[in-house]
Amino acid sequence: MEYYINPVDYAVGKSGFQDHYVRNLLVLLDGGATIPFIARYRKEMTGSMDEVQVEQVQTLYEEFKELEKRKKTVIDNIEQQGKLTPDLRKQVEECTDPRALEDMYLPYKPKKQTRASKARAKGLEPLADWLEKQEAGSAREKAAGFVTEEVENEEESLQGARDIIAERVSENERSRNAVRRFFDREAIVTAKVVKGKEEEGEKFMDYFNYSEPLRRVPSHRMLAIRRGESAGVLKVGIEISDEAAVTVLEKQYVKARNESAEQVSMAVKDGYKRLLFPSIESEYLQESKRKADEEAIRVFADNLRQLLLAPPLGNKRVLAIDPGYRTGCKVVCLDETGQLLHDEAIYPHPPRNEIAEASTRLAVLVDVHGTEAIAIGNGTAGRETERFVQRIRLDRKVQVFIVNENGASIYSASKIAREEFPDRDVTVRGAVSIGRRLMDPLAELVKIDPKSIGVGQYQHDVDQTRLKESLDRVVESCVNRVGVNVNTAGVHLLTRVSGLGPALAENITEYIRENGPFRDRKELKRVKRMGEKTYEQCVGFLRIAGEGNPLDNSAVHPESYPVVERMARDAGISIAGLIGNEQACEAIDLERYADDRVGLPTLRDIVEELKKPGRDPRATAEAFQFAENVHAIDDLREGMVIPGIVANITNFGVFVDVGVKQNGLVHISEIADSFISNPAKTIALHQRVMVKVLQVDKARGRVSLSIRQA
Repeated sequence: MEYYINPVDYAVGKSGFQDHYVRNLLVLLDGGATIPFIARYRKEMTGSMDEVQVEQVQTLYEEFKELEKRKKTVIDNIEQQGKLTPDLRKQVEECTDPRALEDMYLPYKPKKQTRASKARAKGLEPLADWLEKQEAGSAREKAAGFVTEEVENEEESLQGARDIIAERVSENERSRNAVRRFFDREAIVTAKVVKGKEEEGEKFMDYFNYSEPLRRVPSHRMLAIRRGESAGVLKVGIEISDEAAVTVLEKQYVKARNESAEQVSMAVKDGYKRLLFPSIESEYLQESKRKADEEAIRVFADNLRQLLLAPPLGNKRVLAIDPGYRTGCKVVCLDETGQLLHDEAIYPHPPRNEIAEASTRLAVLVDVHGTEAIAIGNGTAGRETERFVQRIRLDRKVQVFIVNENGASIYSASKIAREEFPDRDVTVRGAVSIGRRLMDPLAELVKIDPKSIGVGQYQHDVDQTRLKESLDRVVESCVNRVGVNVNTAGVHLLTRVSGLGPALAENITEYIRENGPFRDRKELKRVKRMGEKTYEQCVGFLRIAGEGNPLDNSAVHPESYPVVERMARDAGISIAGLIGNEQACEAIDLERYADDRVGLPTLRDIVEELKKPGRDPRATAEAFQFAENVHAIDDLREGMVIPGIVANITNFGVFVDVGVKQNGLVHISEIADSFISNPAKTIALHQRVMVKVLQVDKARGRVSLSIRQA
């Protein structure tokens, strides 16, 4: 469609980035380039914008296109009514604020029958016009001239005229902005319990008689309040100084001291109370919910990013255990690629207590399958199983890891798991997922809906479409940051690679099944439906190890291979000799290779990659030991100082796993001695911390902890 204003000007004005970089970026986005590709391989064109900045401009661009589409609808609708003046058209076309656009459209917007529309139908609009002029004369005598079969008397005439004026007041852009200024300055959010819902809504007790300035309400509190409202427990609203707001509006509309002015004053008060205030209140409640959603989604996305980039153990042989009491512990043995070698159940816990038999079986399995690490799920009986395993005498040193199993049950019952293990039950699939999570959290977690992983706050209360879009972007970003071995990756990991999708990912795995592993990156072009554009977008993130070009196992894009070849030739060594040779890489004069296509930012990335090709940006997994004497909430005592792992981060604090079923809360005020506004800036997911137990509420299953006092 033809735009009314320039999209570059719009994005530049909102983002603050330089206009030629924004122009280049929009060209790339319109050309089908992905965010990971642009951020990694098109730095010269965008001024080295990172993924967050590229996404910000992309969001503004989408917002701009929606605004332009809405402007066209507004212009067409007003034109159909025969009310589109040249000035109004110009105002609409030049508008860059969605709220201002809706204010312009409001008087012309088709609406259900209102008191004002009924009054207009009775022919009372001329009386409203006369009253608004506030000329001398009797308002009642003037109103008498409008008495008809449909209008019984002067009072009904005046009431109808006031209804028309009230609606005009509520739809006037200046009036709406005047009331908005009161909301901006002094809005107080209130919540009260709905009569008779006290017992049913006990968990919302903190908000039964609540009030707080709107601008200070944190996202988690706003979402909690709105959840209570959705549950029918709370009545939520906003308060401002009504008297002051009406006074401002009267100054705008009441211009005389006569009967007509009195009628206008009555209409202003009615319009404010009945129409204008509820409209702006709804607008601000919606906006505050939108902002709360935005913040909650940001927190969830940040946590998910840290979880996906958690340290992997790597290609080690793993024995994984999904603990249980009555149904036993499901044991699986995996090879270094995560393939299932063996599964069985052992029963070391009550009611069967087959400790000796279980110990013998585990020792045999470790020996037979060359196990290098043991992964134990952190659910029911997790700590007891850890203690049992650590007492077994093995013939080799085997590290024991406790693995967060959030979402493993979701995976085990999913279509993905059924396709992978059609002849195994959910307990086996769950144990396999636990083991693979230790080996490579990213590769395993991409199979699970991010909402099921348990690292968000109020994720079920926020806009689900926006949440999914945000989390999908995070998953894609993490996958492309780490890179993917195309010959060993599953379909679900390949699906997240820049430029690919479910169909192409399936085509890649089908090609491997039919032709064997890829020998070089060029061979990817033989995959069905792999076009030049898609190849350009995905190839830099796919790794191929083997006898071919050593650059194929790096993040260097094939389009830059000629530059690397020149660098190696000038250094008098082979490409293989240059890779990993930090001294030779440091000696490269980058200015010598810079041109219009490949600039210094890309050249710096290339040299860094040559120093450590295919380097995984993640650290390596390390075993963690909980306090030996703490296995359940009953073992916790106030004042104890024990180790823990950060399991979740929210705006109000962090949840720490200390080895009992319930994660303890470290309130934001107990994280550090100094003031912090955002826990995520101080604490990282999976960080190991020492905590002091402040309070144990066994009845409610709540534990309060402190990091700063530990």
